[in-house]
Amino acid sequence: MPSLKAIRTRIVSVKNTQKITRAMKLVAAARLRRAQEAILAARPYAQALEDVIAEIGARAGRSAHPLLSERPARRVELVVVTSDRGLAGAFNSNALRQAERYVYEHAGDHEAIQIAVLGRKGREYLRRRRVNVISERPGVTSQVAKERADEIANDILARYTAREVDAVYLVYNEFKSAISQKTLVERLLPIKPKALPQGATPIDYIYEPSKEAVLDHILPMHVQVQIYRALLESVASEFGARMSAMDNATSNASEMIGKLTLQYNRARQAAITKELLEIIGGAEALKG
Repeated sequence: MPSLKAIRTRIVSVKNTQKITRAMKLVAAARLRRAQEAILAARPYAQALEDVIAEIGARAGRSAHPLLSERPARRVELVVVTSDRGLAGAFNSNALRQAERYVYEHAGDHEAIQIAVLGRKGREYLRRRRVNVISERPGVTSQVAKERADEIANDILARYTAREVDAVYLVYNEFKSAISQKTLVERLLPIKPKALPQGATPIDYIYEPSKEAVLDHILPMHVQVQIYRALLESVASEFGARMSAMDNATSNASEMIGKLTLQYNRARQAAITKELLEIIGGAEALKG
């Protein structure tokens, strides 16, 4: 049985850890509120733009722009969004496992699958497994998400238009609630047009100043906005996962403190009983 001093030291250590996890939970909750406000504000615009692009693509046809044209997916790129920090439950591992699952399940469908990763956790994980990583970027926050989304979009668009890749997918955690996140693999390029109702005549729109000018402006903007939305989803999911993980850690620490306190009291009672027996034994020996 551990000594009383060892148990006491461990109780103090667990209490200090509990203070840290409680503080991290409160910080994550405060940052989650701001991140949730940002994603709720961005979703309607991203969804409306996606609907507009899908409708234009259906009317204009895939041959109207290189970002709409679909070609055999020989070279595929996965953009995997993780974070720079851990202590967020399964937030990072879910995205990385989803990317690995895609590579495993579609290895025979493509000639090459390359990965662009965001976040230190994802970078370290993929480096250990010697995965084909073509670009590495640090994790994002709500403040730099727009700038990072534009940077990623410009990089992806350049490779896609140069035919270095034939399809691009986003792997990220979609925010559902503070305790629920869903890992998604979404196709980013080529842009998928909306399917017209059965029997509908694909009548195109009238474009001003021209179809090429409109598509050259709105399609890259759509890619940037969808990446921006995915980054905001990931930021909110990270804080939600961290808040839940730290809440569980705080509860586990309370349970451990209770068990250690009970163990300490039992050990202390046993020591007192032993001392009393020794005193009584010594007194009886003196009488004899």
